[in-house]
Amino acid sequence: MALILSRQKLPILDAKTTGCELSRGAYILSDCPGKPQIILIATGAEVHITLAAQQQLADQGIAARVVNMPSWELFEAQSPAYRSRILPKSVKHRIAIEAGISMGWEQYIGDSGKMIGIDHFGASAPGGMVLEKFGFTPQAIVESALQMLKKA
Repeated sequence: MALILSRQKLPILDAKTTGCELSRGAYILSDCPGKPQIILIATGAEVHITLAAQQQLADQGIAARVVNMPSWELFEAQSPAYRSRILPKSVKHRIAIEAGISMGWEQYIGDSGKMIGIDHFGASAPGGMVLEKFGFTPQAIVESALQMLKKA
């Protein structure tokens, strides 16, 4: 299986680390030492900004796991043990980052989670400007994570 995103000028992920679990629909792309305080879930073009947010959180002493979830269907076909290893129920703080519709992500972020997504049409501007306007930046993800952890 291959995921090919052309013309988007995105960083290329190391195929040696991602390829082995890609066929499972979701996998831990970047983990933290110990138990994560928060899980950041992304896919596609949102992954690189999510990895940058993870680093910014680490710089503030916050343990964040980044999960790449390119296929809900494949992930749901995995064993409960695998799904629980990727998204442990004990970690309630979760943010899904999807530059598309947010519908459906609630099953992975739970009642305590947050969704950064777009649920409408009509925005027109250069891509980077649109992403920034709608919160698809490492800084916006970090702010959401900090707010979520502060409420806990």
